[in-house]
Amino acid sequence: MSKESFYDTLRRSYATSVPHVGELGIELTRIDGEAAEARLPCRPEFISDIEHQLIHTGIVTTLIDSICGIALLAHIGLPTRIATLDLRVDYLRPSRPGKDLWCRAECYRLTEQIAFLRASVWQDDPTAPVASSLATFMRTGRPGEKSERSSLQ
Repeated sequence: MSKESFYDTLRRSYATSVPHVGELGIELTRIDGEAAEARLPCRPEFISDIEHQLIHTGIVTTLIDSICGIALLAHIGLPTRIATLDLRVDYLRPSRPGKDLWCRAECYRLTEQIAFLRASVWQDDPTAPVASSLATFMRTGRPGEKSERSSLQ
């Protein structure tokens, strides 16, 4: 399978192969070997602090973790099993309702078993992020090895 074909497969099947991605409505807007980007349309149920109208930080964390995972798979370019080892998120400013969340993640170092990624989340301006993140993922299978649950074939 070519890398372009693999990216297309990821784009088409990610929301169904990872149920919470589909439930949240995460839309992949870019996938290639360099980075993955996505948009999360704002929904009223994402608000955790009614008084201050703040989006729940768990939504932001889930977006980051999901897009880091897709960025890693795209960077590898083959189906493989991965798992989040560590995810550090710095919340830089509150995210407000009424505006979509955008996330960009990239793998900046890849070893045989460990991957290192960085991500940023913003609403209006990518140069003014609401959160930034560093993540470490484990490669739990050999490149090309498919998980029993994987529908990315």
